[in-house]
Amino acid sequence: MKSSIKKIFLNIGLLSSMFVVTSSCKSLFDLEPEETLTKEQVYRNIFDADAAIIGLYGKFMNLAKQHVILNELRADLLDVSGGADEQLTQLNNHNVQEGNVYADPRPFYEVILNCNDILKNFKVMLEQNKMKADEYNQRTADIIALRTWVYLQVGIHFGQVPYTTTTVENIADLSALNASPKLSLQNLVKELIKTMEAIPPIYMEVYPSTNSLVANSVDGYLLNKMFINKQVLLGDLYLWDNQYLKAATAYKLVLETASRLGYDINTGEIFLGLYKIKYAEANARDMTVAYAGSRNDINALVDNNDTGWRSIFSRRNTDAGYNYEWIWSLPFDATFNPQNPFIDLFMNKVKPSEQSISLWNSQRQINNFPFDSRGRMTYKTVNGKPVIMKYLYNYIDPLTSFNLGNANFGKGQWLLYRAATLHLRFAEAANRDGRRKLAFALMNQGISTTYNNTAITDKTNLMNTFDVPPYDFDGRNGDNPSFRASWYRNTGIRGRASLQPVAVVGDSTLSIENSLIEESALELAYEGQRWGDLVRVALRRNDPAFLADKVYQKLKKANNPNADAVRAKLMISSNWYLPFKLK
Repeated sequence: MKSSIKKIFLNIGLLSSMFVVTSSCKSLFDLEPEETLTKEQVYRNIFDADAAIIGLYGKFMNLAKQHVILNELRADLLDVSGGADEQLTQLNNHNVQEGNVYADPRPFYEVILNCNDILKNFKVMLEQNKMKADEYNQRTADIIALRTWVYLQVGIHFGQVPYTTTTVENIADLSALNASPKLSLQNLVKELIKTMEAIPPIYMEVYPSTNSLVANSVDGYLLNKMFINKQVLLGDLYLWDNQYLKAATAYKLVLETASRLGYDINTGEIFLGLYKIKYAEANARDMTVAYAGSRNDINALVDNNDTGWRSIFSRRNTDAGYNYEWIWSLPFDATFNPQNPFIDLFMNKVKPSEQSISLWNSQRQINNFPFDSRGRMTYKTVNGKPVIMKYLYNYIDPLTSFNLGNANFGKGQWLLYRAATLHLRFAEAANRDGRRKLAFALMNQGISTTYNNTAITDKTNLMNTFDVPPYDFDGRNGDNPSFRASWYRNTGIRGRASLQPVAVVGDSTLSIENSLIEESALELAYEGQRWGDLVRVALRRNDPAFLADKVYQKLKKANNPNADAVRAKLMISSNWYLPFKLK
C-alpha cells in the first residue's frame, strides 16, 4: 500500500491533469493527448479514487503563489522589491490591469471544476459498487470542503462570482459563466455554509488513521496534514457570516482534537488535545520564543530549524511538535510537481513592508526587550536586504544565503492553517459573542494566568472559565493534592511569543478585536490570511477605513506616491474586489 500511495504522490503534477476527463475536441486545460485518460481507466476502484483526490490536491497546489500574493500584497504587510514585475506592482498599488495573471479567476475555477467532475464520477462509482458508502462519503466530504475553501477565496477577492456545482468541460462553457448569475460574497458565504452543513457530522472529521489516504507517510511527509480540516473551514464560514457561537463551537472541536490522553515526553505528564499553544519547555521543543541560558541575554534567542518558534516553519521532520501546530499544510519537493513557487518569489520579488517591521519593533517582551522576536525569525537581512524566511528555512541558510544542499533543493510548504490561526479565530468569535475575557486570555498569557488570583492558594474556583460550551476552559494547576486540568499548559499567543499582554482601551469589544487583528499580523504574516482578515472586519463594522488606513500606512511608509489615491479608492468597498472575467 505504501508503494501505491508513493507512486501516486510523486506524480502529483501529472495526476492533477489526468483526472480532467473531457468529451470535447479541445480540453478545458489544453492537455496533450498522451496526458489524458478515459473514465474507464481512472475510476475503477478505491485506489483510483485515492489517486483522483491526490491529483486534485496537486492541481490545488498550483494556487499557492496566487493565494499568498493576493492575500498579502494587497494588504499591509508585504511590499514589492527590486525584482518585482509590473503585475505585482499593480496589485501593490491596487491598480490591476487586464491580463494580470494574479488577478485571473481561471485557476480557481479549474480546481472547482476538477472537484465537480470527480464528485460526478465518484457517484457513478458508488452506484456501480466500485466504492463502499463509507469510502464514498469520506472522500466526497473532503472534495466538497476543498471546493468550498476555493469558492470562499474567489468571493473574498472578486466579490461577485458565479457559483456552479456541475461539470463544465469546454473552454467556451467556462467563458459562458461570465454571463451567468453571480453571488455576492455575503450570499456566497451563506450558500457555502448550507453546503458544509449538509455533510453528516461523522464525515466532518479528519480521515481516520486507517484510511488508505493517510495510513502511511511518504518520504517523511505525513499525508494526514495534506487534507483540508472541515471544521475550521466551517468555523471560518460562520465567522464571515457573523454567527459567532456557531463559529466558536466548530473551532472548539478542533482545539480539543484527540479525545484520548496524550503523553508529554518532556515532563512525563498527560494532557488532552493537540492544538493548545503550550508553554515552553527547557529545550524549547514546543515552538515558543525562548532564550538559551539567560532570558536577559539578547544574543541567546533560540533561532534555528529544530527548536523554538522558528522551527514551526522548518517542518522539523514532522515530529510531535509539528503535529501540535500544523492543521493544514502542503509540501513542496524537487522530486514531484508542482515545484515550489515561493523560493524565487520571496528571495527576489517581494519583501516585508516597513509597516510590518515597525509593528514588530513596537512590541515589548516580558524581559523588556523592545521588539517582537517573531519578526526577527519571520524575515532576515540577507546580502543587505530584508528577505521573508518563513517559506525558505528548509532551502536556504539565512546567515550565508547558501542553498542547504541538494537534499533540500525545492523543499518547503504552503502554510495554510495552524494552531495559532485557530486560537486567533476562536478568540475573534468569542469576543464578538460577549466572552471578552476569554478572548483576551487566548490572545495574551493563557487561561491559567488570566483566570487566576495569585493571592489565593486554593485554585479550586480559579483558573477556569466556569462557562457553558464552547466557552468552557479548565486551566487549573494546583498541588496538595496535585491536579492538572486539560488546559493548564495553555500560554496564549503572546505568552508563547514571550511578549507582555496588550491593554484593553475604550470599547472593550472593539479594542480586543483590534488587538486580535494586529496579533494576527505579528503571528501569521505572509501565511495568506491578511487580506481576508481586513475585509472580514471592515465588512462587519461597515467601516472601509479599517482596511483603507492600513494599506495607506504601508504605502506611506514606503514613500509610495500612490498612497493617497489608493486610500481614497479603498474607502469605497466595491473597489476591494478584482474585476471578474473568465476568458
